[in-house]
Amino acid sequence: MSRLTIHTIDTAPEAARERVEAAHKANGFLPNLIGVLANAPTALETYQVVSAINGRNSLSPAEREVVQITAATLNDCGFCVAGHTKLSLKKLQMPEAVVDALRRLEALEDPKLDALARFSVAVIEKKGQVSDDDLAAFRAAGYGDQQALEVVLGVSLATLCNYANSLAQTPINPELQAYANPELSAFA
Repeated sequence: MSRLTIHTIDTAPEAARERVEAAHKANGFLPNLIGVLANAPTALETYQVVSAINGRNSLSPAEREVVQITAATLNDCGFCVAGHTKLSLKKLQMPEAVVDALRRLEALEDPKLDALARFSVAVIEKKGQVSDDDLAAFRAAGYGDQQALEVVLGVSLATLCNYANSLAQTPINPELQAYANPELSAFA
């Protein structure tokens, strides 16, 4: 049971209704995160606008999911892990072994993706104050200053969602349950 209202299209505040409808149409169902964020129309707007901006950065879709799954796992957000797992496996066709390793914060076989995941961990755990060695390892994998800041962008997006879900104790939608990580917080 969510501690905050999970709005539907019918109950969403007028200022959020159009965004809630668009999310329902895009997903084929209304993710509970959207219903929660609808309580604060500006939070919902921020999520959708920043998500669109993040979606056009220089990182590949798979690289963006490395950041999102890493952040959701570190932030103990079962809802976001489930949602990004489904997206990674079904839409992006990422290898299951990669997604499973991300969900366990284990090393990835692909050295570039592993460097991205390790850098994401460092950004989150050190609140951006990564060491020179962290940044050097990221650069050595082929990333630059632009991608370093895009990791921060991805982490900021994840933080909004992860913290909102933790505050609300957002239950995982039935459409995402098959992708849930039983080791993370999930709310009924």
